[in-house]
Amino acid sequence: MTQGAAVLFVNEAFYAAFRDRDFETMEDLWARRAPIACVHPGWQALDDREEIMESWQAILGNPDSPRIYCRNAEAFVLGETAFVVCYEVLGESVLVATNVFVQEDGSWRLVHHQAGPCNAPPGLDEEAEPGSGPLQ
Repeated sequence: MTQGAAVLFVNEAFYAAFRDRDFETMEDLWARRAPIACVHPGWQALDDREEIMESWQAILGNPDSPRIYCRNAEAFVLGETAFVVCYEVLGESVLVATNVFVQEDGSWRLVHHQAGPCNAPPGLDEEAEPGSGPLQ
């Protein structure tokens, strides 16, 4: 598996944990030693691991949280750092997101996630679940 494919695999694991509301996996995907930051849409930037994990626990524990599907993910590998630019489909809304990863203990781990509105998303791939949004 290429490094780019490995990063995309971890990126998809992040979105699977998000969709499945799997806090344990979500927590495991984030770096433990490297500095981390997270910017949820409409939130202030978070840069403390405990605060970030509390934010994910609140989001994943909310039964009204939307199911999120990642589309058109593209990985960029820069040595032991990589980033993914992708689109998040939430019902009829589309956000553009950036996820940054670093190598930690031989695995790619998240160090940054940021998502925000996208007024003119590109054509999105056709992997959407039935009823998941604009690709229905």
